[in-house]
Amino acid sequence: MARAAVALGVAALVALAVYLFVLRASGHEYTLIFENAGQLVVGDNVQIGGRAVGTIRDIRLTDDNQAAVKVLVEEPYAPLREGTEAVIRLTSLSGIANRYVAISPGPDASKTLGEGATIDTSQTTTAVDLDALFNTLTPDARKDLQGIIAGFRTQLDGKGEQAAEATKYFNPMLSSARRLVNEATRDEDALTDFIVSSSRTVTAIAEKREDLSALVGNANATTGAIASENAALQQALSLLPTTLRRGNSTLVNLRSTLDDLDPLVAESKPATEDLAPFLRELRPLVRDSKPTIANLSTLVRRPGADNDLVEATQKLPGFQRVASPAMRNSTGALQRSQPVLEFIRPYIPELVGWFRDFGVGAANYDANGHYARIQPIFNAFQVHDLPVGPPQLVPLPVAQRLAGLQTGMLRRCPGSASQPAADGSAPYRDSGGNLDCDPTQVLAGP
Repeated sequence: MARAAVALGVAALVALAVYLFVLRASGHEYTLIFENAGQLVVGDNVQIGGRAVGTIRDIRLTDDNQAAVKVLVEEPYAPLREGTEAVIRLTSLSGIANRYVAISPGPDASKTLGEGATIDTSQTTTAVDLDALFNTLTPDARKDLQGIIAGFRTQLDGKGEQAAEATKYFNPMLSSARRLVNEATRDEDALTDFIVSSSRTVTAIAEKREDLSALVGNANATTGAIASENAALQQALSLLPTTLRRGNSTLVNLRSTLDDLDPLVAESKPATEDLAPFLRELRPLVRDSKPTIANLSTLVRRPGADNDLVEATQKLPGFQRVASPAMRNSTGALQRSQPVLEFIRPYIPELVGWFRDFGVGAANYDANGHYARIQPIFNAFQVHDLPVGPPQLVPLPVAQRLAGLQTGMLRRCPGSASQPAADGSAPYRDSGGNLDCDPTQVLAGP
C-alpha cells in the first residue's frame, strides 16, 4: 500500500508538472525587437487590453545592439496578425522590475503571423524612463525643479485633508482635459497654424516689450484715474439703465427706418450694375497712383525742419502778412505801367527789328553766317557796407573778378570756340599782345 501511495503521488506530481509546463505553456512564441530592453526581465507579463496573456521567455542582444525579447502569447489571444504593435509600459514611476509588454493586435482581416515571427522596431515602442527625462535637463533646471517640488511640499504641509478633498475633482478634471485635448488635436493643421501664429504673435510682442511696458504703465495710470473718479463712475453707472432703455427705443425706431430704406435700396440696384465695370476700370488707376500717393505723403510730412507741406502751410500766415503789402504795391505798379505799355505797343515791330538788325550788323560772321562772341563776367561788383545809409555796389578791377573761381579754367582767345580759320583770323590775337588769353587753347581735331 505504501508503494502504491508513493506511486500515486509521483503520478500526481508528474501530471501537475505537465499541466504547468505543457498545458499552461501552450501558445505561440514571437520575437519583439526594441531599441533597448527598457529594464524588462524574464518572467514579466505580456498584456493585451490590461489582461495578462503571456510572459517574457528570453531577452538577448542583437548584432546591431538592439534588444530581442522573446514572448509567449497564450491562446486564444494567439496567433497574432500583421499590424500588431508592442509597447513597453511601466506599472508605476518608481521601481525597477515593474515593466510589462502591452500588445495591440493587428486587424482580424490581416494575415496571421507564423510561429517565431519577428516584429521589428517599426512596430515597437520603448518606454521612456523618468531618469532619461531628468537627464535631458541642465543642472540649473534640475535645481529649479527641486525647488518647485520643495515648494509643493511647503504648500501642502498641514493641508492633507484639503488636498485629499481636492483629489475628488482630479478625475473629472483629467476627463475634461482629455476631451479638450482631443478637440484641439482633431484638426492638426489648424492647431499647427495656431501654434505658429501664436509664436509669431509672442515674438512680435517681445520685440515691442518696451511699448508693452509703457502700455501697462499707462493702463495702470488710467485705472488709477478711474478709481479716483469713483463717484462720477457710480453716477454714470446709475444713468446707464436709462441710457440702455433709450438706446433700445432708438434701435426699435431704426428697424422701421431700415424698412423704409428698402424701396431706396431696390431702386438703387439697377444703378449698381454699372458700378462693377467702373471699379474694374478704376483698379489700374489706383494701382498706378500708389507711387504718386507715396510721394504726396512724403511731400506732406517729412522728417526734419522746414521741408514739408505741413510746415509750409503753418508759415503761410506770416508769409501772407509780408506779401500783402508787396502785392498791393505790385498791383499799383502794373496799373501805373499800363499807359506806358499802351504807348509802346504800336512800336513793338520796330523794337524787335532793331534788336534783330543790330545783332546782324554788329556780329562777326564766317562761312556759316553771323556768330556772336559772348564772354560771361563774374564778380563785377562787390557789396560795401557804409557807416550811414544802405549798402552800395562797388565795381571790382578786372584782375580781381576771377578771384575765388576754380583754378585751371580755360583762357581761350576770341574765335577759339570753333575750328581755327585757314587765314589765321581766328583765334583772334591783338597786335599788342595785351589780351589776356592763350591762343594754344583751341578745339581738338583738324
